[in-house]
Amino acid sequence: MDKVDSQTLLKKGAEASLFLADWHGRKVIVKTRFPKKYRPAELDEKIRSYRTAHEPQLMHESKKAGVPTPTIFLVDMKNTAITMEFVEGKQMKQVLPHVSMKEKQELCSRVGVLIGKMHKRGVVHGDLTTSNMILDGKGKIFLVDFGLGEKTREIEARGVDLHLMKRALQSTHYQFAEECFRNVLQGYAEVWGWEDAEKVFEKTREIERRGRYVDERKQP
Repeated sequence: MDKVDSQTLLKKGAEASLFLADWHGRKVIVKTRFPKKYRPAELDEKIRSYRTAHEPQLMHESKKAGVPTPTIFLVDMKNTAITMEFVEGKQMKQVLPHVSMKEKQELCSRVGVLIGKMHKRGVVHGDLTTSNMILDGKGKIFLVDFGLGEKTREIEARGVDLHLMKRALQSTHYQFAEECFRNVLQGYAEVWGWEDAEKVFEKTREIERRGRYVDERKQP
């Protein structure tokens, strides 16, 4: 009944492997968390089980907030695997370098709105990069890979999320990172209002300053 056929490895990550597969005649992604030999077996099982159960919950909460995420079809706790919708489209990482600046600004503003809605719902993604955002053929942006996410309303966690987004833009899209991140923040503020959003932005700047301080201390 719930058998998944013809799996093809798409990506082998540090946290899990992604397979493209067929499930009841439908193209799906199967995300499987395999045992990590460097972790004690009992701890490893707890971590994999927790993340396998927790990730669909975060995706569902985000969806309820109006953030597009892949539909979950099956959660297999025994094999720590999640079968979910395969979203046809391109990663934002692939899209941004090939569109006009105006389109970059518009897309990044929309990303900011999605992050704002997600945070408003109390969900922190944990790995906000343009690789984990998919633009489908209808122009809808999906957030994917909530494996490192958490349910929290702490301003520190929201600040870290935005800091990760900024770092991802700087490392992958350094030519236009500053402009793009400014538009992410504008979209975010549309959801929160500038007064509340600014509290998160200040936390993001504080986290950035901390990182610089640590880097400076490491210098000989």
